[in-house]
Amino acid sequence: MTPLNMRIIELKQENNWIEKIADEANQLKMKLGDVVIEIHHIGSTAIPGIFAKPTIDIILEVNNIADLDEKATILEELGYDAKGEFGVTGRRYFQKGGDNRTHHMHAFASGSKEIARHLLFRDYLRAHKHKANEYETLKLNLATKFKFSPEEYAQGKNELIEKLENEALVWTNS
Repeated sequence: MTPLNMRIIELKQENNWIEKIADEANQLKMKLGDVVIEIHHIGSTAIPGIFAKPTIDIILEVNNIADLDEKATILEELGYDAKGEFGVTGRRYFQKGGDNRTHHMHAFASGSKEIARHLLFRDYLRAHKHKANEYETLKLNLATKFKFSPEEYAQGKNELIEKLENEALVWTNS
């Protein structure tokens, strides 16, 4: 038996991530207006056909982080909890859905290297199905091993993510 507030790692394979991100992006653009430059779908739910935690990862590319900070109450009204930089300088991190998170949003000012890094990783896995399958297999194994430990699940992915990011850099430069 697990405590009610414990996050459990469960991976799912769904076909409607694209519709969900489109709906969320429309709301964000409508409410935040010209603060938003672009909304990018990242993470495993952005890789067609692989199992993922049912949490949509978003990069909110903005003109200026200070302008976004001024819109904090709007994001709260949309259900987002602000977490500040959350370990990444220059980022604003938000979670939606409480313990049953539905969205993670990473906001960066346009031109941030973090935006490029996340998009390159996503695009590399989209272009190389066998690499996406390698990542999925690891995630499935970790989800079984660390079902009740989101921290260990996340840490278990780090080595492969770093390897794939390096491969993606070579790929994009070739």
